[in-house]
Amino acid sequence: MNATHKVLSASCLLAMGMLALPAHATVTDTPAAPWQLEWDVRARHEQVDNDAFSRDARADTLRLRLGLRASFGDGWSALLEGAGVASAGDRYNSGANGRTQYPAITDPRGGELNQAWLAWQGDTFGVTAGRRRLLLDNQRWVGNSGWRQHEQTFDGLGLQWQPASGWTLRYDWLDRVHRVAGRDALNPLARERRLDTHLLNAGYARGNQQWTGYTYLHDDRDVSTASTVTWGLRWTGKPAATNGGFGWALEAAQQRDYASNPQSFAHTYWLAEPSWTQYGVTAKLGWEHLGGNGHHALQTPLGTLHAFNGWADQFNVTSVGGLDDRYVAVNGNLGQQGATAVLGWVVGWHDYRASHRTADGNHYGREWNASLSAPLAESLSALVKVSDYRADGFGRDDRRLWLQLEWHGQQPLRR
Repeated sequence: MNATHKVLSASCLLAMGMLALPAHATVTDTPAAPWQLEWDVRARHEQVDNDAFSRDARADTLRLRLGLRASFGDGWSALLEGAGVASAGDRYNSGANGRTQYPAITDPRGGELNQAWLAWQGDTFGVTAGRRRLLLDNQRWVGNSGWRQHEQTFDGLGLQWQPASGWTLRYDWLDRVHRVAGRDALNPLARERRLDTHLLNAGYARGNQQWTGYTYLHDDRDVSTASTVTWGLRWTGKPAATNGGFGWALEAAQQRDYASNPQSFAHTYWLAEPSWTQYGVTAKLGWEHLGGNGHHALQTPLGTLHAFNGWADQFNVTSVGGLDDRYVAVNGNLGQQGATAVLGWVVGWHDYRASHRTADGNHYGREWNASLSAPLAESLSALVKVSDYRADGFGRDDRRLWLQLEWHGQQPLRR
């Protein structure tokens, strides 16, 4: 074990020790202090059984994210945040350890500067510069991929303006993306990418509904074939009644080649997701379409990928035949009151097909997902999660299990 790994391991052991502190040490709802310490500790066991490999992968990892937030007054604030990941053993392919005989679990050991930004916020206008977490809408196009131990962050500049009630206009320029594979990934392109990307997003909210229009000009300076322009509209609605009712998400977009991309393509995207909530249980029917033409397909390289198209991560890169994901999902709490009321559950089923028929046929496979979450104490939660992908013309059968504990909080620092 080298010196870096020893330091990270010691830090993670210290973080686990912090978990034993009493719950009142965590301050989550206090007014902004001039200086504030923030932390997030996540311990996870993940195992993958994929039929393409003779060996199963098992990863026991521990992440410590530690930040110092400053509020200078007159609208000025800043955040400096580092993150470190330690692991017990190497029975998985982290992308940095060369253990390609195992299935991939992209949670490599290592430390990094996670966020470092300076911001000013006025009554209606704000600006942020530096390295930061960026979440747009449902994170389909731009997000932090927060499921992985290293998160995706961006270097650049962001402007936000609220010209009238209900309106939010955003412009973000991205100079670089730091990816979840970490800075020690064997593939340099999996570590980070140089960008010249412009994101324009306009949202309007009224009552229980929201409309969003966007144009994303993504110029990848390291991989020209990844450069695209995407524009679209999104409309969402929540149940009008407090005890439940009808909700929906509708979205349509088009993606084309952009900047120095040598390819020529035009792909459509659409989502239709009606839902119904009753007695605290929400059921969704969904159909998400990512267009493809047999040679190239619509991609979302800056998005949060694990949250879409199943938890087995079979479609993080869209196949050239495109993807039609038809799914059913139900979520709620185990009870209406008492101890079971705090236990949250999710069950989902996906049927995957090509949006453009290929030589291998148009059916990719099916997948089941399920999870159970529980708060154990203030800001401390536990999660059990499983996925089961059954291949039919795409990839191989894949089964996954996650066991997770996470603790986060903040503490004002006294002068």
